[in-house]
Amino acid sequence: MALTDLIEPVAGGAAAALAVILLTLGVRVLLVPVGISQAKAQRMRKRLAPKLAELRRRYEKKPEVLQRKTMELYSEEGANPLAGCLPLLLQAPVISLVYGIFLLPTINGHANALLDFSLAGVPLGSSFAHGLVTASVSGASLLVFGLIIVGIGIIAWFSRMLQLKLMGDPAVAAADAPPALQRMTGVLSFAPFITAVIAAFVPLAASLYLLTTVTWTLGERWILSRVIRDEPVRAVETES
Repeated sequence: MALTDLIEPVAGGAAAALAVILLTLGVRVLLVPVGISQAKAQRMRKRLAPKLAELRRRYEKKPEVLQRKTMELYSEEGANPLAGCLPLLLQAPVISLVYGIFLLPTINGHANALLDFSLAGVPLGSSFAHGLVTASVSGASLLVFGLIIVGIGIIAWFSRMLQLKLMGDPAVAAADAPPALQRMTGVLSFAPFITAVIAAFVPLAASLYLLTTVTWTLGERWILSRVIRDEPVRAVETES
């Protein structure tokens, strides 16, 4: 709300919507180190996947040896098998709290005043799905939500293409993970498309947040994919 008041002289009626976008960008800037950690973990999984697959093939009937050799490979490469999970756990509480600001009708027992503002005549507290159910969708609402949902869908497509370019098939990329984690990785690769559906059901403020954060994520991954390069993987030693 303070940010809305600050930029209102410049942004006018769009101040609250712009404040949502600026706050989201500010939080994502603070989480850049987490994004870097995730990118490094992704690169690590990609470069170790062939060697891990070879270890599984070689020691398929010797689980104890397979576990020991796997940990030795991680140690030799200076890698952590949990590196990809830790950043997600660190950022989840922050993302959830920020998302709640744009989603919850009440905060700390008080009405969420942010949702009383509007963008192009569409209240930030309104949702596209609710408007369809109640037959109250205006032309402005159809345009605003349509642009957001289509925008998220386009970003989702580019995100998916970037994912395939960087990692290949998600199931292959997670080949060193347990089967349950492999399935989850495959599902999560389609998360941006699911986000487009969610954007139709949440308040407009939350939809703006979703569009902003998926756009930032795509840009961040694209930049980091060019900054963080693969390192050669040491050969797996055979055991006599």
